[in-house]
Amino acid sequence: MRVGGRIAVVGGGVSGLAAAHRLRRLVPDAEITVIDGAARLGGALRTVELAGVALDVGAEAFLVRRPEATALVTELGLGADLIHPTSAAPTVRAGGRTVGLPTRTVLGLPASADAVAGLLSPAGRARVAAEAAMPLAWEPGTDVAVGALVRSRAGDELVDRLVDPLLGGVYAGRADALGLRATVPQVAAALDRGAGSLLAAAAAVLPPKGASRTPVFGTLRGGLGRLVEALTGAATTVRCGSPVRALVRREQGWRLELGSGEALDVDAVVLAVPAPALRRLLADPVPSAAAALARVEVASSVVVGLALPCSAALPASSGVLIASGEPQAAKAFTFSSRKWEHLRAPGVLLVRGSLGRHGEVATLQRDDVELVAAVRADLAALTGVDAEPVATVVSRWGGGLPQYAPGHLDVVAAVEAAVDGQPGLAVAGAILHGVGIPACIATADAAAARIAAHLAAVGGMMNA
Repeated sequence: MRVGGRIAVVGGGVSGLAAAHRLRRLVPDAEITVIDGAARLGGALRTVELAGVALDVGAEAFLVRRPEATALVTELGLGADLIHPTSAAPTVRAGGRTVGLPTRTVLGLPASADAVAGLLSPAGRARVAAEAAMPLAWEPGTDVAVGALVRSRAGDELVDRLVDPLLGGVYAGRADALGLRATVPQVAAALDRGAGSLLAAAAAVLPPKGASRTPVFGTLRGGLGRLVEALTGAATTVRCGSPVRALVRREQGWRLELGSGEALDVDAVVLAVPAPALRRLLADPVPSAAAALARVEVASSVVVGLALPCSAALPASSGVLIASGEPQAAKAFTFSSRKWEHLRAPGVLLVRGSLGRHGEVATLQRDDVELVAAVRADLAALTGVDAEPVATVVSRWGGGLPQYAPGHLDVVAAVEAAVDGQPGLAVAGAILHGVGIPACIATADAAAARIAAHLAAVGGMMNA
């Protein structure tokens, strides 16, 4: 084997590109090929020009309280363009009213009923307040659906008006189908440590009242497409529009069979693809991993971008989440020109409408014209703004959002244990340890380190 080796990274989203970047740093002489079945790189990161402004129509930001994305942005020389949201506050639409989004919650779980007083009915607030005194039988290590647990203890209103829309914004799923341990791990850990109620668990996680507030989210001036561009340079070769049909274990290394009929022989592979593709590729070489992946369902989503005339009377908030049971098709709106200083362009106001949750197939099957019309109608109903857009864009992300059902961590453990037994193979991506950009980067770094160690060990044996 030549110095460095030949590495294939399957998947050109942020996980695959970050893995390629880290591999380039760890194995400078490697021949790295990034392969993606889509026509472009970036996956859920996509920046487009709308009315002359660079707007993200996939993921729009990342958590800065986790270090991985901020560190990578700095490493790539983009740190000076890291920016944070304005002071505009988010809102939530529930019970036919739009109110401020409660701030002292853990993905909707409050430390007290007072934290959600402005959102719930008197009966709903009383139900939340009573939760603190309810007996709790909790077995450490237990995993349950978030919705079922919160409904049983704090009532339906808290789930439908706050927990569900917040989780839906992250996972494009429903609280009743998402597992506590994978989606709200801090609360699960607090319960494991002996917190006597959900309110007590949330209180144990939240910072003290009055603590200095630091930015939660960050993005890049000019859009997260800049991150994609900066990472792409790590690859020796990029092949878009070239799906991998099969992965075959060879006596030394791996063979990738491409949809074009070509075969690519490499020394190591990183798989950074959504759950259905990962399951298909592992079915023959690692069937136990594929069997575990059969438990993971996925959701799709759509972002509709609107460039409105500057005369449109958008609310002063950063956007609005839409609770379960409201008549709108959209699940959220971001008033991008209010939320981000760099998107306050002359002449237009930018808005993002988000649609799509697990199981909402019909919603996403509508054509672009219908989706734009639906988003405009929802925006008018919520804000009174019915101005004709000067430009629109529709961006679809099909099947890319894994659903973290109860027991998801067991699935991940099974997949990682099975893959660990395959020399020169690693997995990365949103299916593993979080769907956000920092979590994906963390899996990419771990996958790259595994591959680099394998190549070093093989090279050492050959040189012995």
